[in-house]
Amino acid sequence: MKVRKAVIPAAGLGTRMLPATKTVPKEMLPLVDKPVIQYIIEEAVAAGIEDILVVTNRAKSAMDDYFDYYPELEERLARAGKERELAEVRRAADLANIFYVRQKETKGLGHAIWRAKRFVGDEPFAVLLGDDIMRSQTPVIGQLIAGAEKYGASCVGVQQVSTEAISKYSSVKVAPLEERIFQVSDMVEKPRPEEIFSNYAILGRYVLQPGIFDILENLKPGYGGEIQLTDGLKELCKRDKMVAVDFEGKRYDTGNLKGFLEATIDFSLAHPETGEWLKGFLKEKAGQL
Repeated sequence: MKVRKAVIPAAGLGTRMLPATKTVPKEMLPLVDKPVIQYIIEEAVAAGIEDILVVTNRAKSAMDDYFDYYPELEERLARAGKERELAEVRRAADLANIFYVRQKETKGLGHAIWRAKRFVGDEPFAVLLGDDIMRSQTPVIGQLIAGAEKYGASCVGVQQVSTEAISKYSSVKVAPLEERIFQVSDMVEKPRPEEIFSNYAILGRYVLQPGIFDILENLKPGYGGEIQLTDGLKELCKRDKMVAVDFEGKRYDTGNLKGFLEATIDFSLAHPETGEWLKGFLKEKAGQL
């Protein structure tokens, strides 16, 4: 199986980041010098993805505009001799074949994924959540694609979290297959303490077989009255083989303020134009506390 397509659900209302996200899509908030969603698209491209579908809503046309050409701006940059800035503007527009579809009703992550059915067709596909930034040597979605291709299975990205934190995620029932790869037999969304299968939580990356669409189409609303992707995956892993990859890398939840600030600091420290300055600034501030 060859994974050539990816879906990025980005239709959420961004309520955890209000008021900034009242008119600006949370995926377009700047993380150092690029919007959040560009990091996600770059991860997919680095893993060999050719076509990307972004699931949006009517308030998020800024994403469509960002990954398009801007002739007036490009002409002005060229006239001013700003070659580096011009190259960056064009690079964003040329990253991949990017398509868009709207989630016309706010009915949950599972429904957003189901909206990609025509785009995906009969192929396995990657899913990268629009809130989750991954920092790793090997693209995290590439690690999942390797696991999915090796076992001919759907694949979810997991890491261990604390017992206190697992109630915020999907807990997965796993059995080891090899180092960092597990067989998945069950899962539960936002479990109560007595429902926890393991401390392995699904964290924002998936490779799915197209059979998920028939499941999602007939799925009843679950947690929060929404169509939950986890409920669909729970059914999928009982019908077909599914594995979990304990991926190498750090995950940032940029959909909440603390996660966004953590990512901003870490990425700024690693950036060649801001790293040394920020180190000095933080040391100075630490001395004042």
